[in-house]
Amino acid sequence: MIRQPIVAGRFYPGSRSQLSGMVDDLLLSAPDREKYTAIAAVSPHAGYIYSGSVAAETLKAIEIPKTVIILGLNHHGTGDRAALSRSVWDMPMGRVPVDDQLADLLVGPGSPITNDEAAHGPEHSVEVQIPFLQALQPNLKIVPIVLSYFSYELCTRVAETLVEAIQAVDKKVLIVASSDMSHYESRQQASAKDKLALQQIEDLNPLGLYNTVHSNNITMCGIIPVTVALIASKKLGATGAKVLRYTDSGAVSGDTESVVGYAGIVIS
Repeated sequence: MIRQPIVAGRFYPGSRSQLSGMVDDLLLSAPDREKYTAIAAVSPHAGYIYSGSVAAETLKAIEIPKTVIILGLNHHGTGDRAALSRSVWDMPMGRVPVDDQLADLLVGPGSPITNDEAAHGPEHSVEVQIPFLQALQPNLKIVPIVLSYFSYELCTRVAETLVEAIQAVDKKVLIVASSDMSHYESRQQASAKDKLALQQIEDLNPLGLYNTVHSNNITMCGIIPVTVALIASKKLGATGAKVLRYTDSGAVSGDTESVVGYAGIVIS
């Protein structure tokens, strides 16, 4: 099966040359850092005009391996709770295959992760990560998974499934959790709430993150992908997390009364 892009021409340019040029410009503008050998990252998924600089700065700071698990969220409620796509992703900058070896290990008997294309059909949260990863890793293979909202216990089961599969393939695998932060609050409110969530991530406290977001009504859309990534990272030996950049949509739009927050985080 072939998965066609659904937000090309809206969230990012639809032509190969324009998209490649925009991604290259964003990466070139991002600070040069010593590369992290990361276990996971958190990267935003809005239109590139708003969050592309954060995604570029975050992913540029990482040695991107040939295989990347991308954990998106299910904005639309279509399909299974933890849905893996086996399609080839036909992106403007070129087709990206799924790592079938890793995907096969993730959907075995009793796994909470299922093969389900329906959940990916209308969903942009995985798609917008791919052009940056393509630019940074020409031999990219992905394992695209979208997650609905569910319990912390199920987050743990999904994370454990990821860890077992990653350990079984015996090769470097990066997890990218796709998430924006607070939505449609003033800059003052959004930054205060997001600071609470980001502190839990930097403390490597997935349960604290899950509970903090819930108890403070933080509209961090990718709480489940980030929680899963954080649990898995700890089980894979992570010892630290660092917020590389935090900003909001008001930095571009000028509207600071109703913003969406964006954070780029490396877990290593």
